[in-house]
Amino acid sequence: MTPERPRGKVILDKAKAFSSWLISIRRHIHAFPEIAFEEYETSKFICSILKELKIPFKSNIAKTGVIAEIGKTTSQKVVCVRADMDALSIEEKTGLEFSSKRPGFMHACGHDGHVAMLLGCARLLREMLPEDGLVRLLFQPAEEGKGGAKKMVEEGCVDRCIYIFGGHIDTHFKVGEIALQEGVMCAHADRLLVKIHGKGGHAARPHEAADAIVAASNFITLLQSAVNKRINPQYPAIVSVGILEAGSAPNAIADRALLRGTIRTTSDDIRQRVFQIIKDCAKAIDQAFGVTTTVSFPEHYPPVVNNKEATRIAKLAAREIVGDKAVLPYPVPSLGGEDFSFYLEKVPGCFVRFGARKQAVDAPAHSSHFDFDEGVLPVGAAFFANCVLKALGE
Repeated sequence: MTPERPRGKVILDKAKAFSSWLISIRRHIHAFPEIAFEEYETSKFICSILKELKIPFKSNIAKTGVIAEIGKTTSQKVVCVRADMDALSIEEKTGLEFSSKRPGFMHACGHDGHVAMLLGCARLLREMLPEDGLVRLLFQPAEEGKGGAKKMVEEGCVDRCIYIFGGHIDTHFKVGEIALQEGVMCAHADRLLVKIHGKGGHAARPHEAADAIVAASNFITLLQSAVNKRINPQYPAIVSVGILEAGSAPNAIADRALLRGTIRTTSDDIRQRVFQIIKDCAKAIDQAFGVTTTVSFPEHYPPVVNNKEATRIAKLAAREIVGDKAVLPYPVPSLGGEDFSFYLEKVPGCFVRFGARKQAVDAPAHSSHFDFDEGVLPVGAAFFANCVLKALGE
């Protein structure tokens, strides 16, 4: 007699059997990227697939989100799985045959793959879910800086949920590897907004003005040095200024400058320390250059902190899918921001990294050349399905 295959391997085999379907979904979404809270066509496409699968759903959640449910709707055992679906304002340069058909927009972070995985999970669970359980599939808008997860939570998407699972494609790992860790997985992510008000004047008479551009340039340099020297290097702390807007004429001294950036930390104490350093730097610049600087931190993603029990379930599920050796630790938290954290403030859960390295591509996420190995899609679909089954079974 042929020995019975372990359940995890059976689930993965089922997912691999419809790999071409998963790939077609990913490639369609990739070709038609939409940014945060504008995922109208993406949402419609997801709904069309759910209709084909005969899975009930609700749309227009948190503006463009979709919720699908499989199982007993009155169940008190609800497990949620989430995929983000927004793209980025990046001009694609991959040369792929399914490249973005919308100039200036691109799926440069793998969210197209996440949606395909969750639809694959739905296809698997149609036939496998226990009668007394309910899985809620969250197709979430606006992960990239707009906090779509927070709006999903506000609209009740995790009500009655006992666990939530999510993940992200990661080209630092090989296909078939899943990395996860109890505790912090992703950092605090804060937005930085700095306004510098100086005094305009003629470029030939700088002493009559207060140059906002020179003040802004010195502020950026001072900030990098101050954070580097005043924060214990054993604790991650990054402040990056990505936008500097100032000036209107080459022979005029700018009277104002606007800086936008991001702050990444993994400790709340260090986060508050960085805030104070930024304010101190602003005061120093004001005194040195005769300007007035205002600093604010308008948006915050909390850190992703994996729950102990949810992580135990996810590790078991991952081992059954990819084997013990392919389940890797993730001891150093990513300094990337991730709004999955808003779900974890309400529900115990686990967020993982799916290996998706493509050998011919050496381009990081948020790059115009980013791509991943589509072999990750059935792995992700099977992992999510197995997490649900284990969470409901336990």
